[in-house]
Amino acid sequence: MTWNDRPPFRADHVGSLLRPPALLEARSRYAAGEIDADALREVEDRSVAEVVALQRDAGLETATDGELRRTSWHMDFIYQLEGVGSTDEKLQVHFRNAEGDLDFESAALQVHDKVTLGETIFGDAFAFLAETVRQTADGLTPKLTIPSPSMVHYRGGRAAIDEAVYPDLEPFWTDLSAAYAEELRRVSDLGCTYLQLDDTSLAYLNDPKQREIVAAQGADAEHQHEQYIRTINAAIQDRPESLRVTTHMCRGNYRSSWAAEGGYDFVAEALFSELAVDGFFLEYDDERSGGFEPLRFVPEGKQVVLGLVTTKNGRLEDEDTLKRRIDEASKYVPLDQLCLSPQCGFSSTVEGNALTLEEERAKLRLIVEVAADVWR
Repeated sequence: MTWNDRPPFRADHVGSLLRPPALLEARSRYAAGEIDADALREVEDRSVAEVVALQRDAGLETATDGELRRTSWHMDFIYQLEGVGSTDEKLQVHFRNAEGDLDFESAALQVHDKVTLGETIFGDAFAFLAETVRQTADGLTPKLTIPSPSMVHYRGGRAAIDEAVYPDLEPFWTDLSAAYAEELRRVSDLGCTYLQLDDTSLAYLNDPKQREIVAAQGADAEHQHEQYIRTINAAIQDRPESLRVTTHMCRGNYRSSWAAEGGYDFVAEALFSELAVDGFFLEYDDERSGGFEPLRFVPEGKQVVLGLVTTKNGRLEDEDTLKRRIDEASKYVPLDQLCLSPQCGFSSTVEGNALTLEEERAKLRLIVEVAADVWR
């Protein structure tokens, strides 16, 4: 086996990284009116350079900006789509962790006009990342992470979409996929060759409790994942040949907590056989994620990135255990189609998960070391 020359890579990671203390302090000072936007951006730029160096030094072949400029992995993007805005309503999201329950209050969204793309979202952030990689970590592939189009719908469903604008949902799906297709075209023009669509909905829908919530909203819980797959496919079908697209699926990642449970069985056949991405980042760090059996639906030519290393805590995994789990997965999909990563980002929101920067570094180094042993 050899290292693959195109993403996803044998040793990869999801995207978000813990915010450095200096950045957290600058954000607090900015919120208090003590510094202006330019001063905050200077700290963000320095922090991005630091996390690029962290990824380079860990031995990774790709680098993100750690999503350091965002408060949330998805809403910072979604609110920049034309026709989508925030509302005064708050969504209550129930999370769980090893210690108990944790409730998270999330800003709601409203589709109040036709969905289109105005300015290129995260275009400046990607351009800065690409230049930083060129100057300090040449040879690494800059990776841009954005929320999947599914996330524009999943949080609020039909109720969040103005019926005066979209009396029928089919034009909504068409406009949404067209806006994403234009975003992909533009970031490709900026030099992006590796883009990831983060999608919790496709993992959440494996959980019967989540399907009950969807059904209570009046949606077709048994087939909603199929609509999401069609929408993503429409968004990426005309992507440039140079642009590799993956999707990442997890069951929630907020301050080391999760929102859903269950294996990939419910969505597996449609997901793996129909979603036209180049690779799947899959959460597999504990029993909440189920077994590897659903991987039998993965077709030839698709990469599966096994998220075996948890970001929920700082405990370092055992190398032999990781290798055994990779071997178990290879019974359902060939070893040459497998890669290794953390189960999710380290900081899907600005607060981050319950581990230290050094523990984050150690986990990234471990992934590189295990991947080297397994595939090289």
